[in-house]
Amino acid sequence: MRKKKRVRGWLRAVCAAACMTLLLSGCRIGDKEFVLSKNLNNRQVFRIDRSICELKEAKVYLANYQNIYGTAYTVNLWEHDFGDDSLTDYVKDITLEELTTVYCMDLLAESQEMALTEEEQQKVADAAEEYYDSLSKEEISYLGVSEDDIEEYYGHYALAQKLYHSLTAGVDEEVSDDEARVMEIMQIFVTDAGQAGVVNQKLAAGEDFATVANNYNELPAIQVTVSRDDFPEEASEIVFRLENDETSQMITTEDGYYFIRCLNKYNVELTEENKKNIVAKRQKEAFDDIYREFAGTREAQMNEELWEELTLETGGEITTDSFFAVFKKHCGDI
Repeated sequence: MRKKKRVRGWLRAVCAAACMTLLLSGCRIGDKEFVLSKNLNNRQVFRIDRSICELKEAKVYLANYQNIYGTAYTVNLWEHDFGDDSLTDYVKDITLEELTTVYCMDLLAESQEMALTEEEQQKVADAAEEYYDSLSKEEISYLGVSEDDIEEYYGHYALAQKLYHSLTAGVDEEVSDDEARVMEIMQIFVTDAGQAGVVNQKLAAGEDFATVANNYNELPAIQVTVSRDDFPEEASEIVFRLENDETSQMITTEDGYYFIRCLNKYNVELTEENKKNIVAKRQKEAFDDIYREFAGTREAQMNEELWEELTLETGGEITTDSFFAVFKKHCGDI
């Protein structure tokens, strides 16, 4: 497939993921490359084993993602010329990754004889009714979908979610305050040993940390909040022993040299939030082992020509962005 252009770092920063964790990338399923195929027709995007993803399902995801990721801080990014196709490529990649993940997860669920209950199917139907009713005539025409189609797509998504919850049910959700602790710090990081020596001398002489940081720090920010995973292990051990208003000695790592001043060694609110992140990471690690082994044995074909030619409708008539929010409202507990 075409080599995608790099999306600007700031664009990735404002595009916060709205749905389940993506487990694939580009033209891969697990660790296996897609086979580019001419056997799929002009209404079929990809096939994984016997399951085929139709173009209209992909367009539902595309339409929602273009509006979810195309807005940042109330700014419509589609109205700005970035000089390349970064945003379009990003939205299409997210769509393809999410759909291939869902389809492969559904196959794994079926292999374990897992299916939605009647109660769960009713929740899916309720979600489909609400979302379909939210679509304008222009959107229904563009997507080419019926309410039954939306119910089918929500069914795919619900089964994938049910599988994920089933395979991660045994993950330990107990996280200690110390493991999750979030600190507020000021930091200086330099890569050159000579510069590190200069910084060390200035701090030892009592110069103001923030002033030195403004002149020498090579990281994007000086005052930040950090958790244990934000530093190399050798640095983390030192940083998380600091007391309030204490400044570390020079910390040497493979990447460079750190100087850290502790402003608040324990941010209670952010620590509680980080506990959720740690549990989510444990769940993903537990799931990945099973998923990747299964995904690596699937036969996957991609209709590259159809996907490359597919364009986004960003002129203003296609504004739907609630597909995933409506699903969460009705089916979040599946």
